[in-house]
Amino acid sequence: MYRFVISGACSRCPLYLCPPKEGEQRMPLPSGLGIISIKNRFMNKFFLLLIFVLFTSISFCQEGYWDKDRATSKEIIVGAGKRIVVKTEDFPEGTTEVVYRITLLNENQEIANSLVSILKSIPDPTGISQGSAGAVFLLSKVSGDDKCKYAIFSNSALASEYKENGTFKKACLYQNDPINKDAKRLTIDKSTCLKTDSDAMWFGFESKNWIMKQKIVLEVVPWVDAKLNKGWNIQNRKFIIDQAKTSDLVKKMIHSDDFCLCILEKFQNKYSFSEFEKRLAIEKSKDYRDFGNACLTEKPANTSILNTIRSDAEQHFKSKRYDLAIDLLLTCIIDNNNAKVLDYNDIGVYYTYSKQYGKAIKSLQIGEKLDDAELLLKLNLAHAYLLNGDFREAKEIHKTFQSQNVSSKESWNDKAKSDITAFRKAGITNTDFDKILKMLN
Repeated sequence: MYRFVISGACSRCPLYLCPPKEGEQRMPLPSGLGIISIKNRFMNKFFLLLIFVLFTSISFCQEGYWDKDRATSKEIIVGAGKRIVVKTEDFPEGTTEVVYRITLLNENQEIANSLVSILKSIPDPTGISQGSAGAVFLLSKVSGDDKCKYAIFSNSALASEYKENGTFKKACLYQNDPINKDAKRLTIDKSTCLKTDSDAMWFGFESKNWIMKQKIVLEVVPWVDAKLNKGWNIQNRKFIIDQAKTSDLVKKMIHSDDFCLCILEKFQNKYSFSEFEKRLAIEKSKDYRDFGNACLTEKPANTSILNTIRSDAEQHFKSKRYDLAIDLLLTCIIDNNNAKVLDYNDIGVYYTYSKQYGKAIKSLQIGEKLDDAELLLKLNLAHAYLLNGDFREAKEIHKTFQSQNVSSKESWNDKAKSDITAFRKAGITNTDFDKILKMLN
């Protein structure tokens, strides 16, 4: 006996079974079927057939739609032995694929089902290419005895050339064997018929009836990607990212990709590209600033961005670019209220190495209020007091904590000694360093 349990977050996606109990078998189940038991072989086969049929109409959460309003549906009359060119309706922004159907009819024949109505049962175009049952019905249920050849072109110039002399070598698709019906799916990534710089296709037909005129029905339905429909193609997305990288803030970053992508996502969510283009330059500048600030707000989605900024600031510090380390940490972390105790510790160190001892003390004191038990911060505060000329305050801090560890693996004394060595290597000297080292020993 089989036991099926529905689970999953997306009601349109294929859903999967919970782990089977002992003796049970496991099988993927379309949404909406609930719990079903199968008791015999006949029911087994019936159920498997049911699953197959239902999967033909399942949407795989691909965000988009068949645009019936801009579908092409034309009945074309072609003279005996003649050629004719037909332009489709203009495709909407974001068209990534099309399905077309060509049907030749005898006099007074009509197609039983329109292509648009058929595609309603196949909400995702991948269902067609995967050989779903619905794809069978893309071909007309009726057709006449006449046959024709056809070619598809991506621009009007090539189509006109075909009409004049029958040249089809520059066609993006050519059917050389005469047919009385045909249906295909074309995708932007595999077919040159859907070029990014073209908003339509041109179908050229050549009649193979040298005596009578032909009646051809051409149907073309575009699939529109919901995101690309807003005009955010690759070039436009790259434009936003390139603009974001020109800001003074991004120039201070070493790894800015995540931050720029965050800004791009906010533009995509708020505007279509055409809406963005209509905004004044001053409005666009404000958008970049506002979206940038939003991307620096502390929340789970932005954690990786903030951590990357901390890492970039540390790399600047190690390369002795103290001003960049300070500006980056101050602007992106502290001024945006994202600072943690160790952020105040780090900027205190950066201030110390840039010989801004007063600012170092102030920053470290703020961190001390957040966590009075953070000894690494207290040690750096002692260094800042010493370098600022307050030996007594520095000595008091060392005496209070020198018997403890600043981390699980490093003692206060060892860390203090290595810090003084690092200061001297960086050209920072103080006559009281030796007094502190003597006290620590």
